[in-house]
Amino acid sequence: MSLTEDQLISALQKGDEHAFKWLVDTYQHMVYNTILGIVQHPQEAEDVAQEVFVQVYQSVAGFLGKSKLSTWLYRIAITKALDWERHKKRKKRFGNLLFWSNNTTDAIENCADFEHPGWQLNNKEMGIALFKAIQQLPVNQKIAFVLHYTEELSYKDIAEIMTVNIAAVEGYLHRAKQQLKTALSTYQQ
Repeated sequence: MSLTEDQLISALQKGDEHAFKWLVDTYQHMVYNTILGIVQHPQEAEDVAQEVFVQVYQSVAGFLGKSKLSTWLYRIAITKALDWERHKKRKKRFGNLLFWSNNTTDAIENCADFEHPGWQLNNKEMGIALFKAIQQLPVNQKIAFVLHYTEELSYKDIAEIMTVNIAAVEGYLHRAKQQLKTALSTYQQ
């Protein structure tokens, strides 16, 4: 299927199943990798990615084309991933409350013990520490960091996705790198 972006959007808005399948086949790895960089659990990232494509299918009729289709997908993926994280934190707090109040429920662990396709690390222990440190970054720094270093997007693209200016992206990345450098100082030689 070789359509221009405008033709693809038009086909999607008309409910063309082949166009939707092409969209999923084309963008599923981008969506999954972006989400994985935020939620840091492969199965959860798959679940969130499915939610992203369900939302795309349900809301494509309202897509106005003011941004690129990929930008719109990144925004949905990031929003869904952050929503998932907020839900997970609420669930974890509730689980911890149950654990401490009646000691019958195990506290929920949040371990970043996984491999991300966008990162090649020889030292698994350092990789785990890196992803735990990324989880501790403020939201905007985490998003900018994941989009730049795992998706290899330009500052301009990140600025468009985050609806901020390029200087803000530069600032987020600078602060993220400083915080990660501090967090990983035990691994530096």
